[in-house]
Amino acid sequence: MSSNLTTTGSNTTVSSGGLPSRRNTELALLVFAVLIPVFAYANVGLAMDDRLPSGMLGYGFGLALLAGVGHLVVRRWAPYADPLLLPLATLLNGIGLVIIWRLDQSERLQTRAKLLFGAFSPDAPNQLMYSAIGLALFVAILVVLKDHRVLQRYTYISMAVGLVLLVLPVFFPARNGAKIWVSLGPLNLQPGEFVKILIAVFFAGYLMVKRDALALASRRFMGLYLPRGRDLGPILVVWALSLMILVFETDLGTSLLFFGLFVIMLYVATERTSWIVFGLLLSAGGAAAVATFEPHVQDRVQAWLHPFAKETMAQSDQIAQSLWAFGSGGVLGSGWGQGNSDLIGFAANSDFILATVGEELGLTGTMAILILYGLIVERGVRISLAARDPFGKLLAVGLSGAFGLQVFVVAGGVMGLIPLTGMTMPFLASGGSSVLANWALIGILIRISDTARRPAPAPAPSPDAEMTQVVRPS
Repeated sequence: MSSNLTTTGSNTTVSSGGLPSRRNTELALLVFAVLIPVFAYANVGLAMDDRLPSGMLGYGFGLALLAGVGHLVVRRWAPYADPLLLPLATLLNGIGLVIIWRLDQSERLQTRAKLLFGAFSPDAPNQLMYSAIGLALFVAILVVLKDHRVLQRYTYISMAVGLVLLVLPVFFPARNGAKIWVSLGPLNLQPGEFVKILIAVFFAGYLMVKRDALALASRRFMGLYLPRGRDLGPILVVWALSLMILVFETDLGTSLLFFGLFVIMLYVATERTSWIVFGLLLSAGGAAAVATFEPHVQDRVQAWLHPFAKETMAQSDQIAQSLWAFGSGGVLGSGWGQGNSDLIGFAANSDFILATVGEELGLTGTMAILILYGLIVERGVRISLAARDPFGKLLAVGLSGAFGLQVFVVAGGVMGLIPLTGMTMPFLASGGSSVLANWALIGILIRISDTARRPAPAPAPSPDAEMTQVVRPS
């Protein structure tokens, strides 16, 4: 007879039983995420000046430095995070910098800017600066926010701050017909970009508590479970707020994003298809009602319905120029730096930057960019499925849903699928507020994914089990 003493190990995190960290995979993907924009930068220089651009090495080093810092921070403070989010964001940010720099070289844009504003100021240096600040914000979120569940404590504070930011543009002058900017001297901010994160935090905290009540149905009609009358209150309040944004700020994009985000999260929380039906009906009815008396919204709708009409072309030919750019791009495009999308004007590097992709990279390049965006949304949904707490699930799906909605709204407006909204393409377009907000969004998603993928600690040893002696026959 021989005896073996069975003991339990110490209470430590056991990595062998969990998912691999995949940090080396992230590093390999980041190498490609830096090399592809540098290659595009060289192509633009060769196409426009028949030589490599003088700033190519500096641009490549700067982008590599940003990517390297982000990777080291993730490796240290979020070792089990999703390995695709940081490379995808870096690649989109890098390609956006290349396109903005390409448009800065346009003599037509330079001449137009001098005629309108008296001087031309390139946007690529500012975009690079905002990208660095955005990555610093990304780093700060990962270092400071140890657990995403801390955000649940600020459910109603985030709502209050979000509403204040939504109201602020009302007190500032309109730009291009919409009041979506806050101007403080040389600093121009678009608060709506940050509101989507704050509202997602509020909706996640609110719906986590109220989802059972909202999931109850009083009757069934035509295959749909209709919610109880008193449970319609939240969706009606959010619908009214979105209409107020549309009326007072004439901001179709933020209104659609705000209301659409709530409907997506409400459906995920309750699993009731009826909420989507009510949401679509309310959004369509509200937009149609506002369009009957709001001139700016009417102009947007008319420009969408008749982009080549004389009246539309007399006011602005941007949508027509955008559609021509997509049409002339064909399947493979005209090539980097060889298109004419700069004819769109001052919005070529912001609202209509996707038109440059469509013309110079063609249908193939446009689909590649949209797939990159789709991958970010897919990873966000995957993070939501893997999250262990209901707040994390709702917050991840809310952030990824807001990101996907913004891409759809911008791409749909530029391609003529829906009326133009004036929002910016995440990471790709010129805009400091957009870059900062979207890097913050990626940081929160990475924090949630790290918590979801991190192996659970081994159970604490039981004193009784440690003292138990198991005797086995020899």
